[in-house]
Amino acid sequence: MKNSILKVINMQLHGWFLWFILFWVVFLVGSFAIGGFFMFRKFLKKMPKQDGKSVMDWEEHYVKESHHLWGPAEKALLEDLVSPVPELFRDVARHKIAGKIGEIALRENAPQITEELVIRGYIQATPKRDHKFLRKKLFENRIDVAPYEHLF
Repeated sequence: MKNSILKVINMQLHGWFLWFILFWVVFLVGSFAIGGFFMFRKFLKKMPKQDGKSVMDWEEHYVKESHHLWGPAEKALLEDLVSPVPELFRDVARHKIAGKIGEIALRENAPQITEELVIRGYIQATPKRDHKFLRKKLFENRIDVAPYEHLF
């Protein structure tokens, strides 16, 4: 019994099985690291700030408060603008952008959401690293970005 356990412990991995095990270990560690990174970012966004509400709470507040201001044309424009975002992240991006648009509309006491508000909110809610894709999408929709240059 003791000898068979020692044989198993002393067994060396070689060939394709060694490479399979090494690949699997690297894949699992990488997957856990990536998943942990995104979970930690979401955790930080959910942490309450000094005013008692988190970033995500404020987003939800602005979306709810400005829901009645949205028209069908503006909703369609927002859908078109978020279409380049990968489908897995599209709902999150749409919610974040709608929250920023709602924040701007409520701050300015806008009677309704306009195309100009959608574009301004979209630019402000989009990370700087994605502005080149944003410009491309606005160009495809034949929207002049000159009035919004200061936001980029």
